[in-house]
Amino acid sequence: MTNVEHSSRIYLDHAATTPVASEVFRAMEPYFCTRFGNPSSSHSFGKEAKNAVEQSRGAVAALIGAKPSEIVFTSSATESNNTVLKGVVASLRGRGNHILTTQIEHRSVLDTCAFLERDGVKITCLQVDSHGRVDPADVQRAITPKTILISVMHANNEIGTIQPIAEIGRIGREFGVPVHTDAVQTFGHLPVMVDELEVDYLSASAHKLYGPKGVGMLYVRSGGRIQPLLHGGAQENGLRSATLNVSGIVGFGAAVRLARESMLEEIVLLTRLRLRLIEGLSNAIKKSFLNGHPVHRLPGNVHMSFPNAEGELMLRELDEEGIACSTGSACSASSSGPSHVLTALRVPHSHIAGSLRITPGRMTTEGEIDRLISVLPVIVRKVRALQEFD
Repeated sequence: MTNVEHSSRIYLDHAATTPVASEVFRAMEPYFCTRFGNPSSSHSFGKEAKNAVEQSRGAVAALIGAKPSEIVFTSSATESNNTVLKGVVASLRGRGNHILTTQIEHRSVLDTCAFLERDGVKITCLQVDSHGRVDPADVQRAITPKTILISVMHANNEIGTIQPIAEIGRIGREFGVPVHTDAVQTFGHLPVMVDELEVDYLSASAHKLYGPKGVGMLYVRSGGRIQPLLHGGAQENGLRSATLNVSGIVGFGAAVRLARESMLEEIVLLTRLRLRLIEGLSNAIKKSFLNGHPVHRLPGNVHMSFPNAEGELMLRELDEEGIACSTGSACSASSSGPSHVLTALRVPHSHIAGSLRITPGRMTTEGEIDRLISVLPVIVRKVRALQEFD
């Protein structure tokens, strides 16, 4: 446990989650105690809640150029991903049983594909290049008459590489195969328009853009054929049965409105901090390597390897200094195996074991970045020295 004062701590793990913005919290607060109605109820309390939900639905739809009727609120992007994969298989079983995806998808996609494979669905996990990009030509070559879905994330949550989704979307449209993208890392951070990307399904989550945890969304293009994952009610046009998380949805809408206002400014800020980090750490630490694409990557993602310096030991030392970052996906933190993303990039084991993901946010300062640049080289030297004598 760090002894650093709470006010002095530095948070550089925004890819895992973000703090709830004060404006978002204020928007949510009334819907816990005073505007607590069930949006499915027909009285004034219910109508008040339903109106708030629909306002947020409109805000979310506008951000990606969709119709409000195409937005389904869920509990998380994990639920959204499960809904798409399982729902499309259930709906299109008569047409085919083949799904195309990549080796570096989020576990909520890969583990769902593994589940479906046990039920007879054919899964093709396409390889990526050394930067983590999939070749659209490989996607096209892998399509068969039985292919019913292409699922490729917009940007990788570990290494930050952005995929050529628009090209993949056009291929899907040409071959009549629906396309899904997990846009958790880009939604609200980069311009994401469903018609430009030519996707049929898109997943996102509120807590990655300064909204609350426990609420996500799924875009389903009009006419999309998908069976619901949950049954037991007619909520969300029958696509997601359950009483809606009104306060969370209100917070999601508020976070989206903030994102629209600050997106361009945030892109400039995070790109500047990213470049400062990469240059500073590369110059200060011998044998340091950037993972992911040098250009086609998220503005606020720095994923670097420091061979022969155990990642978990570096994290512990950083935490003692009051600095929080990660070795990779928070959802895979309990896994004892090496990162499946870095493994797919064919990164050497010593590099994988010594990797850190550093993700600043909209409130991160250059002073905080410089603090990390000054502290981490000392920690890397210390950890490398310790491991030499193990």
